[in-house]
Parts: sequence; C-alpha cells; structure tokens
Amino acid sequence: MASSPDVASAGNTPENPGNGSPSEAPRTAGTTGGERRGRVRARRVAVMAVPATLVAAGLAVLTAQGALGVQFAISGMPFTVTATELDGTGFEQFGGLDTMADGSPNAGDTGGQELIVTSAIKNATLTKLCQSVDLGGTNLLITAGSGSDKVTASDLTTDSSQLSGDAAFNNIEIGTDASTLTKAGVKGPIGVFSQQADTVRIANLRQTNYATTAGVFKLPGLKLRFSDSGC
Repeated sequence: MASSPDVASAGNTPENPGNGSPSEAPRTAGTTGGERRGRVRARRVAVMAVPATLVAAGLAVLTAQGALGVQFAISGMPFTVTATELDGTGFEQFGGLDTMADGSPNAGDTGGQELIVTSAIKNATLTKLCQSVDLGGTNLLITAGSGSDKVTASDLTTDSSQLSGDAAFNNIEIGTDASTLTKAGVKGPIGVFSQQADTVRIANLRQTNYATTAGVFKLPGLKLRFSDSGC
C-alpha cells in the first residue's frame, strides 16, 4: 500500500505557502531563466511521467515541514492532471514538503523543495483522465478512461501545488491532527493540520502535481503521445 512516511514538523507556519518555499538557493552568477530552461529542456525529452490524479479541497497548510507524500526524490517537473469526475472513498489531506534530488537542474531558487498538499484516497474512480507534462516545446500527453470503463486506483497518494474543481464530501472532519488520520490508511506528522472524509466527489478536477504513488492503478483505453498542447 502506498503511504507517506512520517517526518517531524519543525513547527514553522508560512504566511502564504502557495507563493514561496521554506528555503532558497542562490542562482549562479550570469545564469538567466532562458539558459536554465535550455539546460532543463535536454533532460526533459527522456521523461516518462506516471499517470496520476489527486482530489483536494482548499486546505490551509499550517506547517512548512510536513510528511513527504511520496517515497522518492521528485524530479521537480510539475504535471497537469484533469478529470471530468472523480469519486473516492476514504479521503485524507495534509500539508508537507517534497524534495528533489541533490543538484537537480529544476531546483532554481527553491532550494530543491516544493511546498505541497498530500492527498490520500483509499479507492478512487475517475472519468476521462488526462495528464500532461511540459517538456519544453512539446508535451507528453496521456489519456485514459474515456470509454465505458473508468480509471480506477487504490491506496492513492498524490502531492499537489494547485488544485480546483467542484467538490462534495460526506462526513468530513476538518482540523484533525495529521498523525491521527484513519480514513485512507495514511498518517501525516504530529501537529499538522489535516482533514478527512468518508467519501469525496469532485467534478471538473484540475491540478498541478509533483508526485503520486498507488497500490493499483488501472487505465483502460490508455493513450500516450506527444502533443503541442497539454490537458
């Protein structure tokens, strides 16, 4: 089962977690955004991102250091995920940090860390799933679940920096300590704000993700291709 390892919180509370990161690394003298994009672009052509999705409501992240939602160093390349509808049972959500590999060219001035919201769903069903990764001039596009069979996932955790949609929850608990979550089998660090619900339904799902894990991920009608446009 995919799960998020517990990481102790430093107790920091960012004023605006969506607009920054907890640490910064100085840029190399003479380096411009265009030059960095050029270096990263050569590496992106080999990327094969794992199809993923995430559901979340607006969560105020109250800590700058939380549990990692994944068990690996992230690439630092965000990917877009959309679905016309997601239905899930066993939903949890809490704030955290994801970390890139040492020396990642995608780190920029973030210090190799991304502030994210970790969401966990015990069982999820998605309609018309789309995922795209910007490789710099082209997009790796993945679609699935457009026919009669829908995409299904179990023990799904995903880390996201942006998300939107029309959500409805059943028996939601807001303000739970992340270390006491019970709905999806994933526990966050003690002292971290979280929420959980028996079920979740979200229409017009759209998010920017950095990582995902799943116990089982079934994608009927999977199509992978390069495209001028993303999801």
